[in-house]
Amino acid sequence: MKVDERFLIYPDKRLRTPAEPVEKIDYEIHGHWVDMIDIMEKMPGLGLAAPQIGLMLRLAVVDASEERGQAVRLANPEVIDASEETMAVDEASPNLMGVAAKINRPERVTVRFLNQHGEIEERDFEGVWSISVQHQIDHLNGKMYIDHLGRTKREMLIRKAQKQAHLWGR
Repeated sequence: MKVDERFLIYPDKRLRTPAEPVEKIDYEIHGHWVDMIDIMEKMPGLGLAAPQIGLMLRLAVVDASEERGQAVRLANPEVIDASEETMAVDEASPNLMGVAAKINRPERVTVRFLNQHGEIEERDFEGVWSISVQHQIDHLNGKMYIDHLGRTKREMLIRKAQKQAHLWGR
């Protein structure tokens, strides 16, 4: 498995640093989104947050569609409502190579964000879409999915991921 060289590898401190808000949607931001969608599709993955590739802006893309090509572009996303119902899904990240863990998150969330037109939008996400958008917002806040685990499990996954990264020369 070759991981794109642009991905930061844990424990890079930027993965633990909250990203900066996006002031406006302009040509540069659109360019970042295009690059992020390309990287996400090559992983392949269901989402990507800008800090994962060292871009410290509150930008994310999510595409949990089966047919692909349905990426939602988000700037400054925030969860404003979450269901009490939860679902547990295996989550992973190219920033922690070769490991995954089952994480329990709200099954539905409402997210407020700046869309690709620079307008404030509120959208409901359900199922895997909900899980992916929450995962990306965690990255924007300097958190990772392993932060939802107990200490022992988290430390075990970190050790395994660091061994994988070393094997792949990262």
